[in-house]
Amino acid sequence: QVQLVESGGGLVQAGSSLRLSCAASGRTFSTYAMGWFRQAPGKEREFVALIGWNARSTYYADSVKGRFTLSRDNAKNTVYLQMTSLKPEDTAVYYCAAKSGANIATMGEAYDYWGQGTQVTVSS
Repeated sequence: QVQLVESGGGLVQAGSSLRLSCAASGRTFSTYAMGWFRQAPGKEREFVALIGWNARSTYYADSVKGRFTLSRDNAKNTVYLQMTSLKPEDTAVYYCAAKSGANIATMGEAYDYWGQGTQVTVSS
């Protein structure tokens, strides 16, 4: 069982930066691939980024590539999503998720555990 708690969201202006954190409970955190997803009002949840269990693999949605960076600290059971050059279209609730197994995946259905989400609002 893994519990995930996101933090770091807020209201910022376009062009600003934010760092989201996702703290995980459980001794097996280092065996999970971690992903970030987001959902804007009236829209479907979409994949943002993922990182493999050993941090050797990262993958980003085209919409955030070059602006967002995902990292993890297995000693602290935490993943970080550094977001720069934020745009109004980045406004959404951001969720982190944990996936067991060796394969990485961009589909939310592949993930086993989810956090409660943190709101990011980018004003123009």
